[in-house]
Amino acid sequence: MADDKSKRDNRDRLNVAGSEEYEVRYLAEKTGISGAEAQDLVKRFGNDRELLLHQAQSLKMSGKR
Repeated sequence: MADDKSKRDNRDRLNVAGSEEYEVRYLAEKTGISGAEAQDLVKRFGNDRELLLHQAQSLKMSGKR
């Protein structure tokens, strides 16, 4: 059965589905890190999108890649 399109909110947008390749790839492309680094961040910090973006930017800036 299809999703109920009348029930929309942004709860899913606050999380990154680490098991979904396209979500991890988007995180990597958005922040300029590799897919492996993005997957590692999801494993280490969970699926909170804001935290992952912050950690990815910190990783990129630190040069510890």
